[in-house]
Amino acid sequence: VQLQASGGGLVQAGDSLRLSCAASGRTFSIYAVGWFRQAPGREREFVAAFNWRNKITYYADSVKGRFTFSRDNAKNTAYLQMNNLKPEDAAIYYCASSPYYTYSDLADSIKYDSWGQGTLVTVSS
Repeated sequence: VQLQASGGGLVQAGDSLRLSCAASGRTFSIYAVGWFRQAPGREREFVAAFNWRNKITYYADSVKGRFTFSRDNAKNTAYLQMNNLKPEDAAIYYCASSPYYTYSDLADSIKYDSWGQGTLVTVSS
């Protein structure tokens, strides 16, 4: 599966953005889709993931209540709605697909086999 992330940009603290992750090459519904982010000088960190096996969405504690994962199966596209953005949310955001479905697996970037190219989110204070 090939993934294409988009929707990043420059916003002010408190603003919202919606990232998109379009999948092609293989049916979306057999995989889990996750969002990760990486800020300069920091490791890639888990943000959110959804798996089609048990229809559960997982979030990192740092984004719970502010970010929402959604998907449009007909369009093979996943979304990450980001509200009340903070300067610490600034990073390159990546979407990825995984054949796993538990939280412990989906929070681990190693368990993902396809990655999009990333989209940059900048948040000014």
